[in-house]
Amino acid sequence: MARPTPLSGFPEWLPDGRIVEQHVLDTLRRTFELHGFGGIETRAVEPLEQLLRKGETSKEVYVLRRLQEDAEGGQARSSKADKQLGLHFDLTVPFARYVLENAGHLAFPFKRYQIQKVWRGERPQDGRFREFAQADIDVVGAGDLPYHFEVELPLVMAEALGALRDIGVPEVRVLVNNRRVAEGFYRGLGIDAVDDVLRQIDKLDKVGPEKVAALLVAEAGTTPDQAEACLALAAISGSDGTVVDRVRALAADRGVESELLETGLAELGALIEAASTRAPGVVVADLKIARGLDYYTGSVYETLLVGHEQLGSICSGGRYDTLASDGASTYPGVGLSIGVSRLVSRLLSAGLVRATRSVPSAVVVAVSSEETRPASDAVATTLRARGIPVEVAPAAAKFGKQIRYADRRGIPFVWFPGAGTGGDGTVEAEPHPDQVKDIRSGDQVEADAATWAPPAEDLWPRVVPATH
Repeated sequence: MARPTPLSGFPEWLPDGRIVEQHVLDTLRRTFELHGFGGIETRAVEPLEQLLRKGETSKEVYVLRRLQEDAEGGQARSSKADKQLGLHFDLTVPFARYVLENAGHLAFPFKRYQIQKVWRGERPQDGRFREFAQADIDVVGAGDLPYHFEVELPLVMAEALGALRDIGVPEVRVLVNNRRVAEGFYRGLGIDAVDDVLRQIDKLDKVGPEKVAALLVAEAGTTPDQAEACLALAAISGSDGTVVDRVRALAADRGVESELLETGLAELGALIEAASTRAPGVVVADLKIARGLDYYTGSVYETLLVGHEQLGSICSGGRYDTLASDGASTYPGVGLSIGVSRLVSRLLSAGLVRATRSVPSAVVVAVSSEETRPASDAVATTLRARGIPVEVAPAAAKFGKQIRYADRRGIPFVWFPGAGTGGDGTVEAEPHPDQVKDIRSGDQVEADAATWAPPAEDLWPRVVPATH
């Protein structure tokens, strides 16, 4: 078989990279559960009619279909449902469907976290993949959902990402806006194509204000003066209540009066005030944050790694009021999603973190001869029963070679069974006590498999800052 060509956009970490990813996932999961979020998992596919009505991401959906040729070379029949399935591109749309299907069995407000793979047919580039892991948290209410959840969720995410600081993850900034502020302001200017304006404003960081101004006129149908006002709103940012004052001043200057704008400003102000107390400096109001998806109706969020802003948002989300609705009942919600693969990719490619070793094993049990392998297996069994990860040497080579085997794998300890073997692997007439060697320091001591344990920091691989 020829050497395969890698597929771009489908990350596959090496073992030490997988350890980093697993540490990130475990930390996120633990933080979510500390805040009362329960875990669920949904199917990988959804009906295309659901996926294709969710904003610009619709064009990135992968369609699921079977190979049509049967054994005789004819055309196999496929059900209509099979032809209309797509792989989910996020976890919010599947979650909305899950809520509708299981509403009678859920206690509201329903708090869930979900960690799964998602698929998007976009062009692979730095931090953007076609298959990647996401970690979501959402709160959904039945009929209504109090605003304080829009304050709580970005702070939970900030805490979850903050819990990774000790391994070398940079500081984060959670940028927040409120769609009611934007919509109220735009409508007050006389703009009806609000969603079109939001989609263009969402491109500011990618193409700059001049290009966006032209797009607002050409694609959203605004006048040049309206486009200028939209960009003036998008330029406002800050981490305290003065942001609200500046928006009101701009609205007054442009002759904008809107109850929706005032509602949005009241909510945005409450979020900034609460965040300044609970997580000072972490949450920043940024009026250019729009989020291109159609279903957001209130607060919207994007999260940047400080010093790595060019990577783009690693965590985003917002409030949605009508995404989960069956016509009779509506389940409004708010949620955020961390692009775990994007985060891990940057941690590894920038050399910010490392795993202390690439395998779980803390100990290699040496084998002096194939005849004595059962004795080595018995030592390994005893150590494993006490929660110590162990592997037995693959071959009865000279002990120096077995030590080099452990060293190549980053395993810190080698165990020498005393069942009639000498230090060079030769069989002795009289057995001697087992010994364990720390191959980093060279220290070697007598040991009993029923009582010995490695230091806590060596028991399992750890993720540490790369400079550690």
